[in-house]
Amino acid sequence: MTDSTDPRFTALGGRPGKIVAVHLSYASRADQRGRRPAAPSYFFKPSSSLAPSGAEIVRPAGTELLAFEGEIALVIGEPARWVTPDAAWSHVASVTAANDFGLYDLRANDKGSNVRSKGGDGYTPLGPALIDAREVDPENLRLRTWVDGELVQDDSTAGLIFPLARIVADLSQHFTLETGDVVLTGTPAGSSVVTPGQVVEVQVDAGALSTGKLRTTVVQGDRAFDAAIGSLPAADDTQRTEAWGSPEAAAAAATGTGDATGTGRSAANQPVPAESPVLVTATPPSLSPALRDKLSRVPVAALSGQLRKRGLNDVTIDGVHPLAPGSRFVGTARTLRFVPHREDLFAAHGGGQNAQKRAFDAVEAGEVIVIEARGETGSGTLGDILALRAHARGAAAIVTDGGVRDAEAVAAVGIPVFAAGPHPAVLGRRHVPWETDVAVGCGGTTVEPGDILVGDGDGVIVIPPALADEVADAALAQEEEDAWIARQVASGHPVEGLFPMNASWRARFDSEKNA
Repeated sequence: MTDSTDPRFTALGGRPGKIVAVHLSYASRADQRGRRPAAPSYFFKPSSSLAPSGAEIVRPAGTELLAFEGEIALVIGEPARWVTPDAAWSHVASVTAANDFGLYDLRANDKGSNVRSKGGDGYTPLGPALIDAREVDPENLRLRTWVDGELVQDDSTAGLIFPLARIVADLSQHFTLETGDVVLTGTPAGSSVVTPGQVVEVQVDAGALSTGKLRTTVVQGDRAFDAAIGSLPAADDTQRTEAWGSPEAAAAAATGTGDATGTGRSAANQPVPAESPVLVTATPPSLSPALRDKLSRVPVAALSGQLRKRGLNDVTIDGVHPLAPGSRFVGTARTLRFVPHREDLFAAHGGGQNAQKRAFDAVEAGEVIVIEARGETGSGTLGDILALRAHARGAAAIVTDGGVRDAEAVAAVGIPVFAAGPHPAVLGRRHVPWETDVAVGCGGTTVEPGDILVGDGDGVIVIPPALADEVADAALAQEEEDAWIARQVASGHPVEGLFPMNASWRARFDSEKNA
């Protein structure tokens, strides 16, 4: 079999010399990722990764994050070297559909090169038909992707940050684009994870012209990677979010509680690699308006007393203080965990739409962002921009046992912030943003997603949701009693026998209360 007869190269008629892929190019995808590049950047894919329409792609054993990316592929005609954007399109022979599959379980291992995560056999389906580039407007091509027949991506080249001709011209500044080379031009929003048994289809249209649907079926492999030879795949909070497309989709996939991408699938059939913890998001119980009102009228000290009576002593978040005097809040916990700084981990997890940014983008009205910073006050854990974001989304408060940058500006935002103190250094000096919506340790106590938090000048307390109504009612009753005692003391009565009340004072209190 020769390159001209190899089925992998059916659409092209032969093996390309190189395949160059663009990282981020569509505005919708860049906005989804939370980072918009100033200039295009690239990576190479091997020609052995090509596959024709109708082929299968194998998800290796021990992996879970195989993601599709519908793309427009350009096939170079006349060689291009140092061409201008105005002339670049004349060097493109044809346009077709492509699917830039990636295995996010290997993404961190590749450290940006994508050699293993995107270079596997069958990871670049292409075709089925070519459209003559001379017959199309490169700024008016439509790209669509379907998963199991449901449309999941629909965008056009009008949504590109970098026009197709600019991409060709830019690449030609660095090396010669030769006849038959393929340029993958990036994917729009909607890319997500697919599982064995699912079918992905990609199509490019230019008016009445079409490539037809490029069809790929996902199958499960039975061979796993060998740790004795190379690094093993691993999935974490960051990779799951980027693979699925959003924190909400990743959480839904991990818990199997919903349809992560609108394709009718759950994560129940997804294998989880060893030593790769799955993100599990607890569903916060509702904090009813009535309960919120009751808790808003009770001091933290009174709540502490009632919880202590019920055997709960380790429920205060110690060492945190309000940035703005008089701050008070009631809300349910949305958690964020930092781990100690390590240069390689920060490089992998600290950039882009990291766990910190995802938490602030996902917080809902009435929720409290609770940050585990291990009591480390040698850097900030948030600044004014993130405080503004939380405030705009209606968050009830932010609680961190670490430091806060731009403390005066944060205090002026208007959202209650309880922290261990101010610090001018950036996050990366001491922390790596690691994961969201997990149990965290903040200020010496454990906080689970959905726990109820109340804060005032005395500090912050954590209330198990199942006890909240009972504790609130008991604390309100105690507050009424304490207020009555305070009036007696203010009028001149001694404390002995009154605080706490003996039988005589109790009878008098009950009589006046029921009068």
